[in-house]
Amino acid sequence: MTQRPSPAGRLPFGQVLVALTGIYVSQTLVSGLTFQGIPTWLRAQEMPLDAIGLVMLAMLPWALKFLWAPAVERYRLPAGATRRRSRRIVVLGQAIVIAALVGVAAIGAGAPTPLLAVLIVAALAASTVDIACDAFAVEQLPPDRRGWGNTAQVGGSYLGAIFGSGLFLIVAAKFGWTVAATAMAGLVLVFSVPFWRAREPDRLAETDLSHRPSLLFALRCREVRSGLLVVVLFAFGGRIGMALAGPMLIDVGYDVAKVGLVLGMAGAVVGIVGTFIGGALLRYAGAGRAVAIALVVKAAALALLASAIASGLRDGSILAVLILFMTLAIAMGYVAVYSLLMSLSSPLQAGVDFTIFQSADALLAAVAGYGGSVLAQHHGYGASFGLAGAVAVAAACLVPPLLLRPLARQPEAVL
Repeated sequence: MTQRPSPAGRLPFGQVLVALTGIYVSQTLVSGLTFQGIPTWLRAQEMPLDAIGLVMLAMLPWALKFLWAPAVERYRLPAGATRRRSRRIVVLGQAIVIAALVGVAAIGAGAPTPLLAVLIVAALAASTVDIACDAFAVEQLPPDRRGWGNTAQVGGSYLGAIFGSGLFLIVAAKFGWTVAATAMAGLVLVFSVPFWRAREPDRLAETDLSHRPSLLFALRCREVRSGLLVVVLFAFGGRIGMALAGPMLIDVGYDVAKVGLVLGMAGAVVGIVGTFIGGALLRYAGAGRAVAIALVVKAAALALLASAIASGLRDGSILAVLILFMTLAIAMGYVAVYSLLMSLSSPLQAGVDFTIFQSADALLAAVAGYGGSVLAQHHGYGASFGLAGAVAVAAACLVPPLLLRPLARQPEAVL
């Protein structure tokens, strides 16, 4: 039976948390498959790194979704009406994602052009779902409980990574590409059910129902511009490191199944631990200080990894430990960063504002993933990880002074 909405126009907190977790798990399953699972499998089939880098182009819809976010938000929040349509957008989008993953299973790994096309369709649908889902999160999570929501968001994403990279690789190695990709489609279906069962309450009558969501409104806001700077400085180095982690382990002698265990299973466990550490930092230090602490830890992790590679180290076990340390630091940081970014999003168009932040992160993923792959192909992994480490150290120096200024529209979220 559907639970009654709260007086503030919100669903019960537990129902919101479960619904969001399911969507965030399935979203990261798709992106993890594109960003790590498929590139690692293709490398194991001896495809060149610069060719593998083309798969990263399927991340572009995540970077460009801000272009259609205002249209999605205007449909989601029709002018002059109190109803919301987040659920309708999410359910339809998830159905398209499932169909696309069935297409991935049918096409196989031997046809890169059709495979890329289907992955782009999946990314278009998933990124549109993300616009509505993030807006739903900003609206339905009370400000004093967003820390829990961000922990579920990032923790759910690492659980999705178990499936999209680790489990996919393990199943593909044992049963083949078709079975593995079909299993991914089934998991997306299962994780979509809680959101499908949610009945989104209407907006409150006193809400400004005449506002027309737009990019211009967002970019005129100092909060949004400051948030974009934080995203760029925080994400760039880690995106290079995560894009190259799988191919590098293959090149030092790991097989596909072992890479799946490191990046998927172990990486997800470490990432989930990192989300809880990040949640604790949020509670006791606030979003700004938590971001600053995570930046320092991430800079140390990437610097250690870059130094190890530059020294000629090819011990897969040591490199795997350093990669997991990097994963821990990134997870810590994203919990804090997402909490900060939610507080910078306008309640009048939360889907647009938060989408702008995530699009910037996704654009960095595409650019860093492809650029790092090309750099590694021609100059070695040491050059790519050296760049990642240098950017991370620079971010640890530049972001904390920015966070000393008050940025948020409202009090920082706590657990």
